[in-house]
Amino acid sequence: MRKAVVLGGYGLIGAACMRALAADGFAVSGIGRSRRSALASNPEANWVIRDIPLIDVAEWKELLADADVVVNAAGALQDGGRDDLEAIHVTVLSRLVEATRDLPMRIVQISAAGVSPGASTEFFRSKARGDAILSEGAQNWVILRPVLVLSPEAYGGTALLRGVAGLPLILPRVLPEAQVQTVHIDDLAAAVVAAARGEVPSGLVADLCEPDEQSFAMLLDRIRLWQGFPAPCFRPAFPDAMLRLVGWCADVLGHLGWRSPLRSTALRALSDGVRGDPAAWHGAGGKPCRPLAATLESLPANRQERLFARFYFLLPLAIAMLALFWCASGAITLIDPARAMMILGGRDIQAWIAVPTVLGGALADILLGVMILWRPSARMAAIGMIGLSVVYLIGSLMVAPDLWLDPLGPMVKVIPSVVLAAMVALTLEER
Repeated sequence: MRKAVVLGGYGLIGAACMRALAADGFAVSGIGRSRRSALASNPEANWVIRDIPLIDVAEWKELLADADVVVNAAGALQDGGRDDLEAIHVTVLSRLVEATRDLPMRIVQISAAGVSPGASTEFFRSKARGDAILSEGAQNWVILRPVLVLSPEAYGGTALLRGVAGLPLILPRVLPEAQVQTVHIDDLAAAVVAAARGEVPSGLVADLCEPDEQSFAMLLDRIRLWQGFPAPCFRPAFPDAMLRLVGWCADVLGHLGWRSPLRSTALRALSDGVRGDPAAWHGAGGKPCRPLAATLESLPANRQERLFARFYFLLPLAIAMLALFWCASGAITLIDPARAMMILGGRDIQAWIAVPTVLGGALADILLGVMILWRPSARMAAIGMIGLSVVYLIGSLMVAPDLWLDPLGPMVKVIPSVVLAAMVALTLEER
C-alpha cells in the first residue's frame, strides 16, 4: 500500500487531503503539534505529534523513510505569538528537501496563488522562498497554489466571510476594487490526490481556481443569499482607514495568540485581489475546478450554518466583555478596599479574614480578566471565572445573604456572567 505523510494534517486543507488520500487507498499519516486538535480532526488517523519547524533533517529522514508522497499543508498567515513564517514556510522546506534528496518520493507543496519574491506581504514572500527551495533542490515535486478555499468547515478567511455575510440587517461595503476567485476544498484535495498518484508531471506549478472572478462585494452577496438570510437593510461603507485600524488591532491580538482572519496580511491580500490562472493545471490534464455557484450549491446551507454566522462576532465580543467586567471589578475594589472591608466588617468578619479575602479576590478578578485575553489561557480563565463566581455566590449566601435581596441585585447579576463564561469555555475552539 502506498504511504502518504501530510504536514499540518489537522488544518482545513490538510484534513481534507488526509481524507481524500485515505479514500484513494493511501496509508496516511498526519503530522502536527497539537494532539488535541489532531484527535478532534480525525481520532482514527495515524498521528505524529511534533512541532514541525523543530524537526531536524535526521528526524525527517526517519519519519519519511517509507513514504511514497509528502504533502506539505502546513502554513501560517502572519508572524504572531505562536507562528514564525520563516520557520514554517522556509526552514521546514529546506530541511525537508535535504532529508528527501536521496529518497524516491514526491513532494506536493500546497502554496498560495499570488506568491512572489516581491509580493506585498511576508506571507506571500516567505511562501515564494519555500517554493524556490523546493523547485531548485528536490527531484520530484509539484507545487499547487489555491486561491480562496471554500469548505463545509468554517475556518479562517472562510469563517470571516460567513460571519460578515450573516450580519443582521447590514452588509458593510469593503474593498470595492478587490477581485476574488474561489476553489472548493474537494477540488483542491482531488488535485493533491492526482499529484500524489503521479497523474501530473513533476515540476508542475499550478494555480487552482474557478474559471471566473467576482468582486468581493458580489462574493459577500452570494454567500448571504446562499445562507438564506434576507437582503440587508443597510450597506454602510467601511473606510480604508477603519479597515487598517481593524487590521492593526487584529495584529496586536495575534501576538496574544489569536489567529484572527482580520489581521493586516489577510486584509492586504484581499485588497490586492485573490486570483489565479488555471491554464497550467488544465494544460497538465488536471480536472477543472468548479465555479462559485457550483461550490455553494454543493455546500450545506442549514440551520447550523446560519447559527455559526450569527455567532461568529459574538464570541470575541463575549471575551472582551468578560475581560472588561472582571478587570473593572477588581480595579474598583482596589481603588477603595476599605469600603469593601467595611461590608465584611459589618457582618462580624474578622479583619485578618476580611483583608486577604478582599485584596485576594480583587487581584484574582484582574488576573482572570487578563488571562482570558491570552489565547493559550483563555479557556482556563473562563473556567476560573465560573469557579470563582460560584465561590462568591456560596460565600455571599453564608456571610451576607441579605445582598441577594438588595434592590440593585449585586449577587443576581453574577449569574449571567457565569453563563457567559461557560459559553466561551464551551465554544472556544480553533478547529
